[in-house]
Amino acid sequence: MAPPGPAGAHPTPAEPLSRSIFRKFLLMLCSLLTSLYVFYCLAERCQTLAGPVVRPSGGGEEAGAPGRGALAGGPRELAVWPAAAQRKRLLQRQQRRRRRPPAPRDDGEEAAWEEEPPGLAGGPGGSGAGSSAAEAPPGTLALLLDEGSKQLPQAIIIGVKKGGTRALLEFLRVHPDVRAVGAEPHFFDRSYDKGLAWYRDLMPRTLDGQITMEKTPSYFVTREAPARISAMSKDTKLIVVVRDPVTRAISDYTQTLSKRPDIPTFESLTFKNRTTGLIDTSWSAIRIGIYAKHLEHWLRHFPIGQMLFVSGERLISDPAGELGRVQDFLGLKRIITDKHFYFNKTKGFPCLKKAEGSSKPHCLGKTKGRTHPEIDREVVRLLRDFYRPFNLKFYQMTGQDFGWDG
Repeated sequence: MAPPGPAGAHPTPAEPLSRSIFRKFLLMLCSLLTSLYVFYCLAERCQTLAGPVVRPSGGGEEAGAPGRGALAGGPRELAVWPAAAQRKRLLQRQQRRRRRPPAPRDDGEEAAWEEEPPGLAGGPGGSGAGSSAAEAPPGTLALLLDEGSKQLPQAIIIGVKKGGTRALLEFLRVHPDVRAVGAEPHFFDRSYDKGLAWYRDLMPRTLDGQITMEKTPSYFVTREAPARISAMSKDTKLIVVVRDPVTRAISDYTQTLSKRPDIPTFESLTFKNRTTGLIDTSWSAIRIGIYAKHLEHWLRHFPIGQMLFVSGERLISDPAGELGRVQDFLGLKRIITDKHFYFNKTKGFPCLKKAEGSSKPHCLGKTKGRTHPEIDREVVRLLRDFYRPFNLKFYQMTGQDFGWDG
């Protein structure tokens, strides 16, 4: 064996071999760490991509299941959007929608809702904070991504004006299986000549299992509306919100007065001849409240079982109870309950703790619940006498006593 060399001599062949192995090990380790980092970055990026991942529709998960939005990609396939991308786009659209001013209405109806401070949500009539009324329901994300399809309405709120139709519609929109157009379409009374394709295009997109709805209170008093709706679909479910006809007439007049302060008094419009006490039924505020006569036209085209009559008074005193009846009528699961409401003492109306697409409490707008003018008691008495026989007939026709003559 050769003796070891002196200090400073060249290294033996074993030394560079060890260093070479060590350098390769470091290189492999760096490559592995780099690969892991790239994979991690790609995985994070994939969570925000807008592209769909296609899977068979028979995978056992229903369209619109929580956390995923379903897009109909054909009869045998379903495109599923990553949940993170859905949440991101949902937030962006909700922010844009909240910044956007309310769309103008061609029927003179004012914006229906206004936001209230969160502190009001714990008032009487509900369970306080913690309601999930405004949580995005199953399918909402998918619908905001323009998925689903537009359908003709399967249910319509056909009346009556100043009965509580706007409140009912907004309450129903909390339900994840209800999709409704916001503005009144007025198709079956004003725009029928535009055709069903035009009407369908007004409707929101829906997924399988969801109901499309609209509300136009003037349909109930339009003679052509029953036949036209029946021609569209004999299976259409009809909802009528009714209210004490005397109170309804005064409310109707109050709304008109707020827009046209120069109109005659309620008393002068009510009578054809004040001396004889003859009521002027040509005035729409009076005519609308003759519910029995209007209902006769509807029963020529729809069975009474296909119509639901909602009490406008109970919609205020017990909104959850009336909404329960409506959900049963529409074949929906009872999701809207007491926990979604609180009573606003100032307005005298129930309010939603969280309305659709919002995280704040919502009440009917300032134009709702206006203070009625003082009406001569004798005029009110004469009106009650006038409506009484029509009310009794209406009770018989519907099988419900609304208690307006008690």
